Order: sequence, then C-alpha cells, then structure tokens
Amino acid sequence: MFLKKNKNTDLVKIAALLIHAAKIDENYSPKEQKIIKKTLEQINPESEDIDKILNEANEIESNSNQILNFTKEVKIMDNEKKILIIETLWRIIYADKKADVYETSLMRRLAGLLYIDSKIMGDIKEKIKKENL
Repeated sequence: MFLKKNKNTDLVKIAALLIHAAKIDENYSPKEQKIIKKTLEQINPESEDIDKILNEANEIESNSNQILNFTKEVKIMDNEKKILIIETLWRIIYADKKADVYETSLMRRLAGLLYIDSKIMGDIKEKIKKENL
C-alpha cells in the first residue's frame, strides 16, 4: 500500500502533480481533466469524493511553485501504481497529440525525482504516443 495516514491528503498531492502536467502547456482541457479523474479512481477506488479532491488539488497546484512536494507520494508507491502515474502523465501530455518543450522537460525532471529509468520512461512515452496518434 502506498498511502499511509490520510488517503485523501496523499491523493490530493498526486492529483496536484497530474494537474500541474496538464497546465504546463497553458491548455488544461476537459479531456485532461477526465484522464486525471479516471486515474485517481483507479489509484483509490474507495475514495468517495474525487471532485472534492480535484478541487483541493487544483488550489494547491495553483499556489505552488515547485513539484517536489507533489512527487513524494508517487515516489513511495509500488511499481505498478508508479507506472500508472507515469502513463497518465504522458496521456495528459499527448491529449493534444503533441509534446512541447515544457512538457518534455517536466517529464525528464520527474524521471529523476521518481527514480524512473530513462529506458522505461521512453518505452512508456512511445506506448502512449502510439495510442494517441
């Protein structure tokens, strides 16, 4: 299990990371919102109020100038859930069929922060890219 104390607190931070990725190209679309919501439901199916979590995460992300605080919960997840988050991040990025310089830079930073091997990161990127083309 990756969540320790308050499950919603950890889920809010994960959601904030996903929202940050969605907003980095200055186009936070309904498609990206749907991807984020679906992922949060997969991570924690028992959570009853995903919309409340998303609202709180949106506020936290808007008031933060760094992603380090958002990555802590992802870093301690089991590999299966960590890969789900990475796949979600790439799905968000490719929701508009392209990755800009800011999005790819974010993913390089996250690979280091989350201890994801660059080959694994590249494989996930190519898988998601093919799904969206």
